[in-house]
Amino acid sequence: MSSKGSQRVAHEEAMDITEGKSGLWGALAGLVVFALIAVPLSASFAFATHPHSQQLFANRLSDATAGGYQAFWWVVTIFLFALPFLVGYLVAKLSVKSLVVVGAIFALFVIAIMILGQMFVF
Repeated sequence: MSSKGSQRVAHEEAMDITEGKSGLWGALAGLVVFALIAVPLSASFAFATHPHSQQLFANRLSDATAGGYQAFWWVVTIFLFALPFLVGYLVAKLSVKSLVVVGAIFALFVIAIMILGQMFVF
């Protein structure tokens, strides 16, 4: 055996700076999304908690019931509040399974908003 054959060959590997940091990236993404939706979130919460705000929409919502109006805005508020957590989870996991879970939750909320909107608002 030659001396070269018995020596171990050292491989240089690039350092992965994202290793073990996916939770922090998810939290950062969630925080950015929360900052972007803060105003719509507060508006939807105000519409959900003050039934007299229905008058702000003039003739468009004159036939809607107060309960339907509030239910619609509560669903929107819950979705907007959950959105930063869903985005953070998605960024942290980035797997097919997490994409399916987040997509299913998003689809259910969109369907609920569409149904409530058709029944009570429009």
